[in-house]
Amino acid sequence: MAEWLVERGIGEDRAILVEAEQVLAARADWPGKAAAGLITDAILIARTAGSPRGTVRLPSGEEALVSGLPREASEGSTIRVAVTRATMAESGRYKRAQCRPSPAACRPAPTLAEALAAEGQSVSTIRTFPAGLWEEAFALGWSGAAEFSGGSLTLSATPAMTLIDVDGHLKAPELALSATRAIAEAIRQLDLGGSIGIDFPTLAEKSARRAIDEALDLALTGWPHERTAMNGFGFVQLVARLERPSLLHRFAQDRTGAAARLLLRQAERVEAPGTLLLTLHPAVRAAILPAWEQELARRSGRRLEWREDSALALDGGFAQAITQ
Repeated sequence: MAEWLVERGIGEDRAILVEAEQVLAARADWPGKAAAGLITDAILIARTAGSPRGTVRLPSGEEALVSGLPREASEGSTIRVAVTRATMAESGRYKRAQCRPSPAACRPAPTLAEALAAEGQSVSTIRTFPAGLWEEAFALGWSGAAEFSGGSLTLSATPAMTLIDVDGHLKAPELALSATRAIAEAIRQLDLGGSIGIDFPTLAEKSARRAIDEALDLALTGWPHERTAMNGFGFVQLVARLERPSLLHRFAQDRTGAAARLLLRQAERVEAPGTLLLTLHPAVRAAILPAWEQELARRSGRRLEWREDSALALDGGFAQAITQ
């Protein structure tokens, strides 16, 4: 039976849905920005004339877009809001969180484990995932590339939508059919949502396009979404609820932050005795917050040393124990 495993990391919480030692889905939560489920009092700082929409300032200082405002809500007033979509990073800037007025009591956003449990999922919080499983999800999000029999996928995070390009050496109908399962797996493993465009090879025959539509429907069973039928150019658009950044978007928009979190996770798992030496790219070192460094020292009970190496790839850092 599939079960969600949650790992409380430094700078992030991680979750993987595991069945028979396979990662079926993954999520990550990076604290620090407004997240779905937060209910708080906010100041209405702007309201579009004649519209139920506006902008609020949250207690953290973040600004969020608000919809569903009552008529009597005026600029400068305090209103209670529930965040429905997290702050999203996009092309070097942040898209503001989205929220709606709420009568509920104030509360922080749920943790990753709490959010999964609220969905009715089976959840276990553990100290560390089985070896290799998070690394599998990380590699997919980091590279944006996935191989399947006869071809490959390239996944790109753009401001308009997530794009999935299908390429390979098979004939177009066979290639498109073979890709459908890999696409469904990548969508779940990367926690994709919002608008997703899939560029299949062009299929001239309507019957061939219909077969791909049916195969995609079957592969995406249980993943709530709407979609268009494949058009004559092989393009399909999926639309799903969007509450938080996917792994693909997180890693694309903050690669040094993602690499820093991965290295800290590796350092936590060094078992040999001695001082912890972390060797890393200078940009990754700059991304490690003092609080994260202090937390690693606390969790490991060790002295830390750092060695910067500009020749390393961002994700090429490593941790080891040394004796002095």
